Amino acid sequence: MPRKTVVIFGALNILWMVFAASQAFKIEIFPESKILAQIGDSISLTCSTTGCDSPSFSWRTQIDSPLNGKVINEGTKSTLTLEPVGFAHEHSYLCTATCGHDKQERGVQVDLYSFPEDPEISFSGLLEVGKPVTVTCLVRDVYPFDRLEMHLLKGDHLMKNQEFVEDTDVKALETKSLEVTFTPTNEDIGKTLVCGAKLHIDEIDFKLKEKETTKTLQVYISPRNTVISVNPSKRLQEGGSVTMTCSSEGLPAPQILWSKKLDNGNLQLLSENATLTLIAMRMEDSGIYVCEGVNLAGRDRTQVELIVQEKLFTVEISPGPQIATQIGDSVTLTCRVMGCESPSISWRTQIDSPLSGKVRTEGTKSTLTLSPVSFENEHSYLCIVTCGHKKVEKEIKVDLYSFPSDPKIEMSGLLVEGNPVNVSCKVPDVYPFDRLEIELLKGESIMKKKNFLEDVDNKSLETKSLEMTFIPTTEDTGKVLVCQAKLHIDEMEFEPKQRQSTQTLYVNIAPRDTTISVSPSSILEEGSSVNMTCSSDGLPAPKILWRRQLNNGELQFLSENTTLTLISTKMEDSGIYVCEGINQAGKSRKEVELTIQVAPKDIQLRAIPSESVKEGDTVIISCTCGNVPQTWIILKKKAETGDTVLKSTGGEYTIHKAQLEDAGVYECESKNQVGLQLRSLTLDVKGRENNKDYFSPELLVLYCASSLIIPAIGMIIYFARRANMKGSYSLVEAQKSKV
Repeated sequence: MPRKTVVIFGALNILWMVFAASQAFKIEIFPESKILAQIGDSISLTCSTTGCDSPSFSWRTQIDSPLNGKVINEGTKSTLTLEPVGFAHEHSYLCTATCGHDKQERGVQVDLYSFPEDPEISFSGLLEVGKPVTVTCLVRDVYPFDRLEMHLLKGDHLMKNQEFVEDTDVKALETKSLEVTFTPTNEDIGKTLVCGAKLHIDEIDFKLKEKETTKTLQVYISPRNTVISVNPSKRLQEGGSVTMTCSSEGLPAPQILWSKKLDNGNLQLLSENATLTLIAMRMEDSGIYVCEGVNLAGRDRTQVELIVQEKLFTVEISPGPQIATQIGDSVTLTCRVMGCESPSISWRTQIDSPLSGKVRTEGTKSTLTLSPVSFENEHSYLCIVTCGHKKVEKEIKVDLYSFPSDPKIEMSGLLVEGNPVNVSCKVPDVYPFDRLEIELLKGESIMKKKNFLEDVDNKSLETKSLEMTFIPTTEDTGKVLVCQAKLHIDEMEFEPKQRQSTQTLYVNIAPRDTTISVSPSSILEEGSSVNMTCSSDGLPAPKILWRRQLNNGELQFLSENTTLTLISTKMEDSGIYVCEGINQAGKSRKEVELTIQVAPKDIQLRAIPSESVKEGDTVIISCTCGNVPQTWIILKKKAETGDTVLKSTGGEYTIHKAQLEDAGVYECESKNQVGLQLRSLTLDVKGRENNKDYFSPELLVLYCASSLIIPAIGMIIYFARRANMKGSYSLVEAQKSKV
């Protein structure tokens, strides 16, 4: 029993030791579960154990990606150093410690952020009062930028607030900015501009997640209102003195610079003081003095011209300081000098272009003649007079214009009632045409007005026109069309500044309602007379022309009288007669068909081949009439019991194999609405003799040949005559329909 107790106790001791050992082996990691590291910094993850003297350590990421760090194991502690921290380190890291058969793991999440610098404030340019400027607040290398919030304050006023809540999976350092455009005012001077940025990550210390930058507004005002005061005068005598004071407004206060403009256009700096004093003036001190106000925002310049005179003498230029002359005319400029006995006189243009004129100088008088005046003469001319050391210039400005003739009214065609017509009013050779106004009136009403306000630099004579389309009416006849042209140049004194042309309207009416009256009728008997009278309305009254339409469609001229009279008409006078009413506006046409009826005549009735034939022969009864249109032809066989109307074709009736009963009297009746005519013939049919030679082969051949030749000859004659009888056969067909 004691032995069993010892065994049990020993077993319990072993189990207790194993339990104690398992409870003693522990693993810890620092930081415990999560660490927030700034990109670019260095962090260390430490894994330590207790209850094991010689543990084995290993590190890995939860997704088994590369560690991208350095591991140092020292006894019961293992350190993973990540330096520098980058996007490759944003993982959960696992530390595994093994002690004998026991293995334990701890993990830590590495989260990243980047917010290294304070915001930057920049401007698109200098802050000038009244000029818009864009201010930019910039935060560099921020991550994660969807947690970023920025705001911009001017003094206590919030100018803009912005959150960057983009949904993006891209891991990158972003530079974010906030922009505001505003216009500086005087009240902004000295105000503070504050740009604040906040990264909404609770794990970051407050001092790290909020940053701001301030900047005091330095508002500038560009120099302006630069003025020069001259004492005593801009015109001085040699030996005199002058004080010129210059002032200019701006912020900061502009620096004043005095310069003199040299002959080559360059500026010679004289002083940096606001006041410039010149003493003991000489002739060469004459010139242009320039004052310039300058600060960081810009510069403003003004100038004054000083004239130092040697002694008093006067120069007069005529006809005055300004003259208006028409292109092509001749003008003389006169320069006179008083107070100097022997002056030197010369002429030049203000831009030193050629004079394009003739100079004549006599004593104290000089003339410049411009003839003919052209665009080359549109300048300011200077008369330069030198007396001793003194030089005086007088200016006269030559302004040009061209308005030589009245407007011209043109029509695109005759004025015809109801037909649109284009009317144009042209003003030739006008200059300057951008001052021209054209007005078109009909009676007292304005039809159209046009101003030529083109902005052109070329100098040329232009022909300008106003055009419009209107539809004349009869009420317009007698009205006056007025084209007025005005050259609006008030600064020039010349006449005339207005010209006009007039034209009386005469509205034409094209011929219409053309009618023809025929007396007694358009259907006449041959030998009758007829009067055809034509009338046509129009303005001016239309001229009447009578023509006849020929068979080929052409028109044959007959008469220019209103009434066309035909005496003793013939059948050849039948046809279409055309009357035309013609005037300047057009023509109108009317036609009438005249029919001259003639009684049938020249009837021919024949038997082909002969009026005496043998039994069995073929015979054609043919009736033809002279050249009389619309004639009915009726063939009959006379008999005591009554006449038989034969079914004829084209006035012909054919008897095949004549019999004795076909003999007899045949009659042809030709008639029309005017009258009729009859012809008759007697056909004799002889019986054949019955002898032995009657059917001899020779007679049979001869008979057959004659039976073919004779009808052929008859047909040739028939067709020859039929070709000359127009209209006679249709009437036969008409007669057949009645039978």
